[in-house]
Amino acid sequence: MSDVIQAEGLTKRFGKVQALAGLDLSVPEGTVLALLGPNGAGKTTAVSILTTLLPPDGGRAVVAGHDVVREPDEVRRRIGLSGQYAAVDEVLTGQENLEMIGRLYHVGKKEARRRANELLERFALTDAAKRPVKTYSGGMRRRLDLAGALVASPPVLFLDEPTTGLDPRSRVDLWALIRELVAGGSTLLLTTQYLEEADQLANEILVVDHGRAIAGGTADELKVQVGGERVEVTVADLSQLDLAKSLLAPMAAGGGLEIIDEDTIAVPVSEGAASLIQALRTLDEQGIALADAALRRPTLDDVFLTLTGHRADSDAVSAAATPGGPSDVPVEVRP
Repeated sequence: MSDVIQAEGLTKRFGKVQALAGLDLSVPEGTVLALLGPNGAGKTTAVSILTTLLPPDGGRAVVAGHDVVREPDEVRRRIGLSGQYAAVDEVLTGQENLEMIGRLYHVGKKEARRRANELLERFALTDAAKRPVKTYSGGMRRRLDLAGALVASPPVLFLDEPTTGLDPRSRVDLWALIRELVAGGSTLLLTTQYLEEADQLANEILVVDHGRAIAGGTADELKVQVGGERVEVTVADLSQLDLAKSLLAPMAAGGGLEIIDEDTIAVPVSEGAASLIQALRTLDEQGIALADAALRRPTLDDVFLTLTGHRADSDAVSAAATPGGPSDVPVEVRP
């Protein structure tokens, strides 16, 4: 399986801010790579370079077999882009926006209209198709912008935080659409701060912080990096905590016990539900009453916190919010 998107050593600086500091990534054909990171990690800057909207200061990137610096027109003919913010013409209607994008892709007037109607229906915008976009809600504009990225059925898609501003149902609908596109052979790079989104959609996840990749792999592989499953039990009587600790200590796999909130013991285990059952039986046989017991699995939030020292919804200042970024350039910009 060949890589459709490749980047090696990408660097980009905005004044004193190092937005990218040697980013490497690759996306095989027909797969989804999620760039996961907080604001300011460099995700949008990377997308801007890969979609030819910004030149890199250093490094090299190839999309669909074409160098983004030497062959930007060829790259643009093969990609669809939806930036962080809806880049739509507020004066035009929803249908006129999509038809205009189709004409800019040179798909022909008749085909542009057919695709516009198809996408308006798919994104539940048919009833608003003839209304000026300035009358749309934020979520409707977002859906229209996403539809615009699909007008020409491009083989490579870049979605920069695609579900920002969408309600839960629209988010789930978009996830279903992304799965459908990938099943049909599309290659997708998406950026997200939503850990669940990366977990749901990505074949591979690249964790980015301070302009560089700090970890990568499947969701399960990343979760293993912070430890596997653990049994957590909360004693009903604090005086029994030490006895419970001594009984559970032999079960610990790959690390010691941890006390959480004074009355809860966390035990790293390797046999999942079987370990939970064993712990409950052992404690019950010794008459230790429990207020709660559960088997906990690591989440991507745990991964991110472990790798970066902060959670993925950090309010760090975004180094990527610069003039010329995707939020400033309409999705329909084409050669």
